[in-house]
Amino acid sequence: MTVTKVEILPIHPQNGLMAFACVELDGRFYVSSIGVHRKRDGSGYRITYPTKRIGEHSQTICHPITQALSKEIEHAVCEKAGKVLGSLA
Repeated sequence: MTVTKVEILPIHPQNGLMAFACVELDGRFYVSSIGVHRKRDGSGYRITYPTKRIGEHSQTICHPITQALSKEIEHAVCEKAGKVLGSLA
């Protein structure tokens, strides 16, 4: 699978959360609500996948299974976030 599209939806920053991302994979699978957070050291961004609270626990709704796909999504989202959020600064 490869990332074929990334959309960044900026929000008013909240505790490091700067935006939400939507990612399209192979032009056939869409994942939304990926959190885009500024790294604490200010060196860029990190991402978190959507979770759902069940009782006292949080459960991740979706996430990549392979490290290669995880890195590809993270790179694509963080690169696009840098362009979009950097232009808003």
